[in-house]
Amino acid sequence: MRLVAAWLMLSSGALHAADLNLQQQQAATSLKQLVEINTTHSVGDTTLAAQAMADRLIAAGLPKADVQVLTQAPRKGNLVARFRAKTPNGKKPILLLAHTDVVEALREDWSMDPFKFIEKDGYYYARGIVDDKAMASIFVANVIRYLKEGYQPNRDIIIALTTDEERGQVDTNGMNWLMDKHRGLVDAAFALNEGGGGQIRNGKKLLNGVQAAEKVFQSFTLTVTNRGGHSSQPRKDNAIYELSQGLMRISQYDFPVSLNEVTRNYFGKMSQIESGQAAADFKAITQQIPSAEAVARLSKVAVYNSTLRTTCVATMLEGGHAENALPQTAKATVNCRILPGHDPKDVLATLKRVVADDQIAIVPVLAARPSPPSPLTPEVFGPIEKLTQKMWPGVPVVPSMSTGATDAIPLRSNGIPVYGVSGLFGDIDDVRSHGRDERILAQSYYDGLEFLYQLVKELTR
Repeated sequence: MRLVAAWLMLSSGALHAADLNLQQQQAATSLKQLVEINTTHSVGDTTLAAQAMADRLIAAGLPKADVQVLTQAPRKGNLVARFRAKTPNGKKPILLLAHTDVVEALREDWSMDPFKFIEKDGYYYARGIVDDKAMASIFVANVIRYLKEGYQPNRDIIIALTTDEERGQVDTNGMNWLMDKHRGLVDAAFALNEGGGGQIRNGKKLLNGVQAAEKVFQSFTLTVTNRGGHSSQPRKDNAIYELSQGLMRISQYDFPVSLNEVTRNYFGKMSQIESGQAAADFKAITQQIPSAEAVARLSKVAVYNSTLRTTCVATMLEGGHAENALPQTAKATVNCRILPGHDPKDVLATLKRVVADDQIAIVPVLAARPSPPSPLTPEVFGPIEKLTQKMWPGVPVVPSMSTGATDAIPLRSNGIPVYGVSGLFGDIDDVRSHGRDERILAQSYYDGLEFLYQLVKELTR
């Protein structure tokens, strides 16, 4: 294994170079073990993954009473482990959160076995190696390192490795369940989670991102019913046509631009990183009244458009019951990603107004869960800034809002701030999470290992 960087040998305190190399090997062994356990929803088993990491922590000296594998369904295990402060001082714990379940991966879709740990050309490959088993293995490896060093934190450090994060709203076994049934085990002052990370372009580190907010997931069904009839005698009142017209009106509508503390800070920082028209547009969007031209240009880029506003898009469609019959029912699913603070009831009212057809019934699929932005508090951002400049001088820390969803939702909705930060850098133009040949730079993994080791120490001194 390579050493992370020369400065690590100088800054690692009691650890010598040989010991640091051993630490890297132990972390990589944990990562290899995790990715080679299939944890997909269809046939995988997150209980095996949770137990494997529990065994490592117990073998390193964490008391068995402080290491629990919790399940409410077969193959759906969560690990919750607590590294206790030696002298409690009333500070609430810090929560280190990662999920071990992964999205499906078919062997025929990959150029290699997705459930084998493979090193090639400076990368590590496997399903879930980025999302999210790198962080899971790092948290476990670093707590083991603290134990070996005899480190005494000023507050408890909790590790939660969860199941079913990839199932989103239908998760009833992972963090939603832990918060509902075992909140005392995971309650914390704040949590570190996925969702952030560093970005590289053409080999240059651009920024170290910290996810401090995410949009709210809410789907709606749009349904048209009709008396139907024989296809040989068509009429203008066709359920499929009527639904299609409603969907087209949604496709042509843009919700208004609305920035919060996190996204305003994000665009402000990006205006200093980028150049030319992009920099000017990022700066313009943060003004009290942003220029329509800047809004129009940024709205053409999917990720910026999703950061600027609530979005709704048709994702599923079904209709009719026979090829020789007029459709009696046509149904679509429209998935909305709602800005924090934007009331889902207002989104529903907007959809009804835009569709402008009382024959199209619009109904929420499940109740949305609020996800307020986490405050950009100096207690958390100060150490992140300090450590980022120590490891990667000149690389800015940029808060961001995820347009997708993570396990942060049940925490933020219950008053626990969450910060997606990892120190794991990846190519901004080659994102493979959930995709073919998912991979992480080996050097990035070890940099992230050290970054999170030092960050958690800074937050628990």
